Formats: sequence, C-alpha cells, structure tokens
Amino acid sequence: MEFEPVIGLEVHAQLLTQSKIFCPCSTRFGNPPNTNTCPVCLGMPGVLPVLNRMAVELALRVGLAVGCDIRSKSLFARKNYFYPDLPKGYQISMYDQPLCLGGSVTIETGGTRKRIGLTRIHLEEDAGKSIHQPGEDRTLVDLNRAGVPLIELVSEPDLASPQEAHAYLTALRTLLLYLGVCDGNMEEGSLRCDANVSVRPKGETKLGTKVELKNLNSFRFIQKALQFEIERQSGLLRAGKPVAQESRLYDADADVTETMRGKEEAHDYRYFPEPDLLPLRVEESWLEEVRASLPELPLERRDRLVSEYQLPAYDADVLTTTRELADYFEVAAKASANPKAASNWVMGEVLRKLKEAKADIAQCPVSPEALAELIGLILSGTLSGSLAKEVFEEMWTTRQPAPEIVRARGLTQISDEAELLTAIDQVIAANPGPLQQYRAGKAATFGFFMGQVMKATKGKANPAMIQKLLTDRLKDS
Repeated sequence: MEFEPVIGLEVHAQLLTQSKIFCPCSTRFGNPPNTNTCPVCLGMPGVLPVLNRMAVELALRVGLAVGCDIRSKSLFARKNYFYPDLPKGYQISMYDQPLCLGGSVTIETGGTRKRIGLTRIHLEEDAGKSIHQPGEDRTLVDLNRAGVPLIELVSEPDLASPQEAHAYLTALRTLLLYLGVCDGNMEEGSLRCDANVSVRPKGETKLGTKVELKNLNSFRFIQKALQFEIERQSGLLRAGKPVAQESRLYDADADVTETMRGKEEAHDYRYFPEPDLLPLRVEESWLEEVRASLPELPLERRDRLVSEYQLPAYDADVLTTTRELADYFEVAAKASANPKAASNWVMGEVLRKLKEAKADIAQCPVSPEALAELIGLILSGTLSGSLAKEVFEEMWTTRQPAPEIVRARGLTQISDEAELLTAIDQVIAANPGPLQQYRAGKAATFGFFMGQVMKATKGKANPAMIQKLLTDRLKDS
C-alpha cells in the first residue's frame, strides 16, 4: 500500500526587541549566564509583568504580511508545566484568543506555487535553557532567555513532503528577515521549529496518528528527520502495527528519530487566562500605521525583478534572499543600466567575497555605485572581464574606485587592431608545432593561441577582437 505524508510545522521566531516581553531585561545573545534577569523574568513572588509594545508591533507586522485576521482583542494565558528552566512554573502564552488567525505563506517547488495555510500566530515568552554537560550527572540552567519575546506560527497540515516543508521554512525565514522582526539565526535559537507528521493511505482523507518531531535545528535536519519519520510510520502501517502518538527527538548523527515522551494535549497544560495582564486591544489606527510601514514582500519583489529587469527566475530568487541584498542589486542595476551584468557580478564576485569574509551585504566594502562603475568600464571596452576581476579584488581591499585602480596600474584594455595583430603574429611565429596541429584539424589548438596572446598582452587584449583577428590570421597562415 502506498502512503502519503501530512505535515504541519510550528515555528517559534524570536522577535528583534532590545528588551524582554514582560520586563526591561536585555535580550542580547551571548551574555554571561543568568545576567539578563530580574525578579519579573525569574518569577519572584509579588512581581507583575508589563507588556512590551514593540513585541506586539512586530507580531502585527508578520500577521499583516501573511494576510491574517488581526483580532481587536486577544488574551494572554498561562500554560502550566514543570521544568527546571521555567522559573514561574508556567509560560505566559496565548490560547483560545490569539492575536492573529488564518493567513498563508506561498511556497514554490518545482516551478509550482502553493499556498500553505496558517492556523494562528500568537505571542508568548520563551523559557530558559537547560545545559547538559557531557560526562556530568548534573544539568545547569541559564535563565537569560526566559521572557524573551516569541511569536509562534502554526501552519495548517498542508505540507505534502519534506521538500515542501523545506520550501515553507525558507520562505518564512526570508519573510521574517524582510520584515525586520527576527534575525533567523537557528544556531542561536532565534528561529526554532517543531514538526507534526502523520501518514495515511493515498487517496484517504482521514488523518493518521500525529507524531511531533523536536530538536530540529537546521533546515537540512528538518528535511532529513521528516523523511525518516515518514518511512518509519509507513513501515509500521505496512506491518499492521499502530503508530503511537508521541514526541520524538531527531538524532542527527544516527539520522533517526527516537521516542522522547508521550504527546501532550492542550488539557495537559491546564490553560487559564493570565490574571496579571489586561486583554490586548489593537486599535484600527495602530493597525493602519503598521500596515503602512510594511516593505515590499519577498515574493512580490522576486516577481518584479523578473518583469522589470528581465532577469531569470533563478537570479531573482538569489537576489531576493534578503532585503539588503535586493536593495544592493537594484542600485547597481540602475546605475550600470545593465541589470543582467549587475546580477552576474552580485551573484558571482560579491557573494563569493562575502562568503569568504563570513560577512553580509551590509558589510560589503564595494558600494553598489562603485560596482556599477566597474561594470561600465567593461561595457565600454576599457576593461576585459579577467582584468575587471583583478580590479574588483583591489577595490575590495583598498576601497578605491575602479577608474583610479585602472589608471594607476595601466590596465586599460588593448583594442588597437595594429597592436593586437603584432602580438598575434609573434605568437604564431613562436609556435610552429601548434600551428601544424591547427592546420591538421585540431580545433582545440585555437584556445592555446588565444591564451598565448592574452599572456603576451598581460591580459589586456580585447578578447572579442583577438578571437576575430586570430581566426583570420590562422586561416591565412
């Protein structure tokens, strides 16, 4: 029997606020353990939470961007459970009256677009962090993260494959980066994901038994964990065995999922309204103010780059990975008046150097205007492509403009026909053996002559002119 998976994802995104959701403690990552704490986030008796307005505003940005129904009134609730890194013994979250309902995220796989529905987006506080020391029989607790503001985005079970889950997370992360609400750093825990997966016979409409997967700290691991779990559940059903409803951990080293605990239901957390917080009310005027501040969204921008600049879809995908990268490209494209050349340079040399430097586009020492100036020198015939790459390397190091580097190093491309013919004749005369091979029909020898002429001119020769002149000379030789 053939089975099909049904997947839903729960994504927690840390909001880019300077202070926690209910107290003024810093949210900065990497501070010494238990230093970003106060009586409120430590859960001391008698203290009261105060809601961070910026956290609400960032959540509204996301809700509006994905087309949610924003509730004018929402309620915080206490989610009760015991764990050492939860100092109050409960987590302030939202339950039956969340801030955002509905909405969707559009993904693209295999050239086909699909809308993935959202159930809800709600605000909540993070728990602390348990640190399990290898070889020790104790666990340490760092409460710096306790009270950090999160949004939880719960998808509908609309994902039909691990590939679609990967595409969904990629699209969602890009959206969060564009909106400026989350840095998307999975290594630091600011973007986390749990997956719910079940399988059912193909054509069946009834859902199978759901298993929750945890400890998924990279997009690649999420895809691999889902693939393993789909195969595991399908194997059980084929053997006539039931699938247990449970939470499972993914072991990346062994590439398997393992039982963690029985899956909790909502009643296990004994939710009840948070008595220390008033209902959250969102006025229409505030909502319109947030709506007016939204940037052009990633998918819309991708489509515009394709239509406005006639770029291939692949280029547009890469260039819209972040808002800052897309901004950089558009400035370079307009300044150079050659969008495809700008795209090639940004996707090639610029991203290569940024990867080497482990930096992002905001730290690029070559401005988009300076890159456009370099492209202009290539298009005008002043520089060859190979020399332009040398000039770019020096621009990156010295921050000097391309024309200054070209003048100082005497790198202007040679386009004088007489000068090029002299070099070609000298190369042909110095290489009778390859000339004989070329005459005998070995066409690959032409590349040898091209390389020798470029070497003789120290890379300054105009490649298009060399090709034409060399072709004519070899015919006559």
